[in-house]
Parts: sequence; C-alpha cells; structure tokens
Amino acid sequence: MCGITGFFHFDNQRSVDSLKLKAMTNIIRHRGPDGEGFFINKNIGLGHRRLSIIDLATGDQPMFNDDKSIALVLNGEIYNYIELRDELIKLGHSFRTTSDTEVIIRAYQEWGVACQNKFNGMWAFALWDEKQQQLFLSRDRIGEKPLNYAVVDNTLVFSSEIKSLFAYGVPKEIRPELIEIYLVLTNIPGPDTFYKNIFKLKPGHYILANSNGINDFKYWDLPEIDENNMFKNKSAIYEEFAYLFEDSVKIRMRADVPYGAFLSGGLDSSSIVALMSKNSPHPVETFTIGFPQKDFDESHLAQLVATKFKTNHHLGTVQPDSLEAAIKRSVFHFDEPFGDSSAIPTFQVSQFAVKKVKMVLTGDGGDEVLSGYNSYVGVKLSEIINKFPLALQNASSISAGFLAKRFKGGLRYKLNRVESVIETASMPFAKRVANKTAYVPLPLIKNLTTPLNNLISIEDYLSDIVSKIPYQDNFYRLMYMNFKYDLPDDYLVKVDRMSMANSLETRAPFLDYRLIEFMAKVDKNVKLQGWERKSVLRKTVGMRLPQELLKAPKRGFGVPLREWFRGDDNSNLLKFGNIKDLLNADTLQMIIAENNSRIRDNGNIIWTVMMLDKMIEEK
Repeated sequence: MCGITGFFHFDNQRSVDSLKLKAMTNIIRHRGPDGEGFFINKNIGLGHRRLSIIDLATGDQPMFNDDKSIALVLNGEIYNYIELRDELIKLGHSFRTTSDTEVIIRAYQEWGVACQNKFNGMWAFALWDEKQQQLFLSRDRIGEKPLNYAVVDNTLVFSSEIKSLFAYGVPKEIRPELIEIYLVLTNIPGPDTFYKNIFKLKPGHYILANSNGINDFKYWDLPEIDENNMFKNKSAIYEEFAYLFEDSVKIRMRADVPYGAFLSGGLDSSSIVALMSKNSPHPVETFTIGFPQKDFDESHLAQLVATKFKTNHHLGTVQPDSLEAAIKRSVFHFDEPFGDSSAIPTFQVSQFAVKKVKMVLTGDGGDEVLSGYNSYVGVKLSEIINKFPLALQNASSISAGFLAKRFKGGLRYKLNRVESVIETASMPFAKRVANKTAYVPLPLIKNLTTPLNNLISIEDYLSDIVSKIPYQDNFYRLMYMNFKYDLPDDYLVKVDRMSMANSLETRAPFLDYRLIEFMAKVDKNVKLQGWERKSVLRKTVGMRLPQELLKAPKRGFGVPLREWFRGDDNSNLLKFGNIKDLLNADTLQMIIAENNSRIRDNGNIIWTVMMLDKMIEEK
C-alpha cells in the first residue's frame, strides 16, 4: 500500500513542473515512508511514495515495461498476482521482478484495460502508455483504495489524497450545499467532494485521458439478481462460502514483511483470526483497542479468541485525553468533513499495531457481505410492524416516546430507538434510510441548517439513489446501498486514512469480489435466519469460535463521545466559531444541552459538526 500522485497536461507541448510533482508527493509521505519515485516525460508526470510489503528488493516504482513505453504507479495489492504471473508466462511474457506491480504491466500488455477484470485485490493505479499517448487511471471494484482528481487549467491532476491536489494549486472552494447530506451521512458521498471541481473516481470505474480530455468508464458492478430465485440451498451455500472465505484469507496473507490482524472481539474479525491461525505456521499477532467504559469495550471477548487460537495478543486503551489530538489528525488526513467517530479507535489500533507489524487483516466488509447490520433486522421488523393497523403503530410510537421522557441515560436512549423504529416502519424506503441514518431526528438537522440557501436535501439525494437501484426488495436495496455508498464513502475511507496515517497496510478478506458476487445472490432468509444475524458465518467458521462471543450483542466500533463531551474537560472544543454563518447557533446549543443533561445521546452529531467546523477553519 502506498500513495500515488500525478498530472497530465492535455497540451502535449507543455512540460511538467517537477517541483509541483514533488510537492504533491511529499505531502503524502505518511502513505509510503520507505521510498519515493518519479516519472516525468514532457506533459505527463507520475509520483509515488512506497510502503514495501511485497518484493522488497526490486519492487520500486514507478515501474516500466522493457522498452519503457509503459510507466506505472500503484497504490494497493493484487492478491492473485502469483496465479496471474504463471498465466502470463504461459502466454509468452517474461518477468524481471517478483512484484504484483509488474504483473499489472504485463496484464495490460496482454489484455489492455480489460486486465482490471483479472485482478483480485485492492488498488488505485495510474498507467502511462507512451505509444497510445494515453493515461489510464483505475480504482478497485469496491473502493478500498482512494483516487481523487480534478481538471483545472487544461490539466488532469490526481492523487491518493485531496491534499496533493491543493499542493498542485487546485483551488480550495467549499460546497455549502452539501452540508445537510454530510450532517446525515457523516461523509461527502462520491463522486463528489466538499470542494468544487474535485472528484472521487468511483469504485469499479476507470478513466482514459488523452489530448482530447478524459472519459470515465465502469468496468464492474454488483451482479444482477433474480429476487424470486435466490440461492437457498443452505448446505451448498455454506460449503461455497467457507471455501471462498478461507481462500480469500490465505491469499491476503501473502507478504514479505511481518503481519497480523485487528481483533475487535466481534464475529467478523474473530473468524478471520481463526482462519489465519489455521493457515499460519506461526502464532498470529493480534491487536485490540479497549475502552474504560464497559458499554463500548469488547476486549474481554477478543482475549477469549486470542487464547483459543494461541495468538500473540496486544491490548491498548483509548482515553478521552486523546480527543484534541484526534481532531487535529482527522482534519489533516481526511481533507474534507468526515464525521465517523470510529476513526478515533481505528487510528489508535493502527498506531498500536505498526510497532509490531507492517500489514494487518481486518474484518471490514463482513456486515455488507453477510447482511449483518442491525438495519437488516430493522427491515424485517418493519415488514411485521406494517401488518398492524396504522392507529396501533401510532399509539405504540407515542407510548415509547412518553416513557422515554420519564427516564435519563441508557434506558431513555433505548426507548428513543424503539420510538424511531416504529415511527419509520411505514415510511418509503429512501425516507426511512434518511431518518435511520441521522444521529438526531431529521427535523433537528433541518433546523440546524436553516441559515443555508440552495441546500441539496437528504431526501432528494437518497430518493435519486434509490430510484437507480436495480433491486426491488428493501432487504436487497439496503445491501446495494451498503456496498455502493456506505463502504466506499465511509468505512473504507476511515480505515484507509487512519491506517495510512501510521504507514500500516490493511487487507479485508470479506471484500474479495468472489465472495461479494456469490453472497449477493444468497436469499435473505438464509442470511438472516429468524432474528439471527450473519447466519452463514455462524454456521461455518463461527462454529470454531467461543460461545460467549457468539451470544454477545452486536456493537459498533464506536467511542463514548456522549460522555467525553459532558462536563468541563472538553468544553473548549465546543466553540464552533467557523460555522456561525452556516448553522443555527440556538439549535446547536440545544443539541449540546440535551447531551449534557442525558436527554439524548448527541455525542456523534456533536463530533460530526465539530469536524465540519475544524475543516472550514483549515480553509
């Protein structure tokens, strides 16, 4: 895993400014501290920062073909490079290195842009073809690796991180019309960014650029499904899933450096550790971050797994005194507003792990592949609620809301959630997603954004997305949104930036495209058997895990922000001077007051607003 940069002047008489290219590349040094490399040829320039994982001796980049008519910079890994190398040798190709980077070059020579369909991995790469006078930019199917770009001054500028575009000189002009979408989703969904004229290359897409400009193409999408004829044979499903999952883990263990695994204590990461232990001749290095607050801590479950599989286990702890530092690094590494507070423990566990290893396997993608989020239970529950008369639904919602007002703290938070489930059950799918995603009631966010004009409403945005989803059942629609939006715009962004901030490579076995394509066609009643989440995993690898873990309730990788923002310790952080003209100050103060008085858990929305405020301060 590395960092790439570059720019291409459409005017082939215009030469690359080497100082600009170096500035773009140096600012992402954290992504690749092991070395740097540049390619400049008239109007094209490529930059690279290397984090060495495979072929430490001969894998430097940019890498070239034999006559140097092709130059490549890669961020990521091609896990099936050994099999592809053998296939290409049989087709007559020869290799000078043992790296996966050279496999991309030879694959491009053999298959052209169709080579992308051959790769099993995570990547963002830039390939210059001198003979074709063409730049080829590609991003992996799911969006594990980022690629941002802008077209300014008759030039295509691109990089792994937006900050490199600013280093080139791309203007930093914010887009306030996206603020409501951000406050609900906690991110700016691609292909947009928070800045005018800067875009994210969408997952499963590639760009071809030449002197005439750029063209964006799609090479992969989730498979078409027949919702009336999904896979239902449980024994066949379990067998195929178990094979694909274990193979995915095995090929992601290919590395020439020490590696380990993040172990949260949840079902997904524990299953990966179980398979790593089975396929490793040495004890697996495992890393867990705990919390002093019991409601957020799963470190005891992680210890059970570590003990069962005899790993070398390492435990760290997140403390609130790291909050101010977390804010500063989030502003630097995310480059645009990003409100997912689980970035805090993700950074901490990455910082902890990199002292021992250079690469880890993670459980990211498990909830998407297995349809394991509580929201899938919510879809099923909504179908049941909607069978009752509307008057009974309304009465139940009112009762839950009335009871909630009689309590404070944990019980009140739970009753608030019950009220929300009943209220949203009868809503159209897009409106329900908006209401369930927002950390506070949607009308509160509307009040918060009253000073803003020309907002893109979250309802309009989600309705447009839902109208284009090719699936009909709400269960499968939710699966589509999780894969196409939540993963690439939130969870994978978080993991990439926070691990790369520590020069640590992460690999996600659940995101093997073979698993994704297979499980997308599995019937919802096999994935969610009764009210049992992740039934397919539980009936396969999960059989080897400790019973206490299998019975534990699902917890997200969150932090106790509601507690951290109470009292005087962090009161200095709750001064939002940079957004005073963008958000309603009275509504914001009410949100803070509700959190302080334990009326509502508003810790996450406060963090989301704080990230917006601090990002604008950096402007």
